[in-house]
Amino acid sequence: MVAPNLLGPTAERVPDVERIAVLRANALGDFIFLLPALDAVRAAYPEAEIVLLGAPWHAKLWRDRPGPVDRVLVVPPAPGIRAPDPGEPESAMDDFLAAARKERFDLALQVHGGGANSNPVVAALGARVTAGLRAEDAPPLDRWLRYVYYQHEVIRYLEVAALVGAPATTIVPTLAVTDADRAEAAEVLGPPERPRVALHSGATDTRRRWPPERFAEVARELHGDGYEVLVTGTPAEQEVVDRVVAAAGVPVRPLVGALSLGGLAGCYAGCALVVSNDTGPLHLAAAVGTATVGVFWVGNLINTANPLRGRHRPISSWTVHCPVCGVDCTPGIYPHRPGDGECPHRDSFVTDVPTAEVMQAARELLTA
Repeated sequence: MVAPNLLGPTAERVPDVERIAVLRANALGDFIFLLPALDAVRAAYPEAEIVLLGAPWHAKLWRDRPGPVDRVLVVPPAPGIRAPDPGEPESAMDDFLAAARKERFDLALQVHGGGANSNPVVAALGARVTAGLRAEDAPPLDRWLRYVYYQHEVIRYLEVAALVGAPATTIVPTLAVTDADRAEAAEVLGPPERPRVALHSGATDTRRRWPPERFAEVARELHGDGYEVLVTGTPAEQEVVDRVVAAAGVPVRPLVGALSLGGLAGCYAGCALVVSNDTGPLHLAAAVGTATVGVFWVGNLINTANPLRGRHRPISSWTVHCPVCGVDCTPGIYPHRPGDGECPHRDSFVTDVPTAEVMQAARELLTA
């Protein structure tokens, strides 16, 4: 029997499934987008064990956390799979796959990109049925869906879940916040004297970074509105956080590397609003139920912006030409169009987003 699916046709469920592998070993935001598909798989196969093939941080985040993942197997670093963590010991993919085959997976899902590197890994798990994404340069799996770059990430992975008979149960990523998360945040932050808001001014891709001086303007305005302003960041983002703090001209509280990922979830859950670039912490904040204002480049807006507007406001930049050399950066996705499509520069593509738009959205959400 084919299960109904609001997002389109759903394939037959695979019978007698006891253990399911899901390959997704990249960054925080990427994992958040997968959560609705994991919820769908859990609903379709309620008795099966769902094993995430992920990175070391997945194992830490998912320790004692309720949700659709039962267990994490850490995939070794490999090209196109994941980079090694600092100080991580070397391990061979062949050894990992040999051990994984002993798990006797019934299903293996590839939700880790176009599949050029990831499909061979999933195929080598020895599962009865494999399913996932396939770009033109990738080998096929038993059931596959063409990888097309411009598609919302949540919907992309829900379509993969449908390949194995798991219809969508939600399109909203949700991450449970544990008592340990809240306790860690409370220990670091102490009791609030004002309602809290958080700003996250970093992003791994510098083209997605709104200028720190704009975040400082937001910090100044929100402080004047009566909020305690936190500025979160990773240790690699220390410099940009320092620039926000220095330019704000009002008391703000920097939090760089002070919280684990679970602690950050607890912190955001206690905030009235998070204002951020398009990066993992923005999507984490939305997943724990906090209102968000996100600054997006238009291409990323298509793929990753939260589709709901009751509590989320994505603010888009429409820049498509490199601000340094003027190259039209869209033909890299559309090769039949004229233009170079790529350039080596990594200057911000979102500087045209005015502070007034971000503040208007922030105040709307804070007073709703």
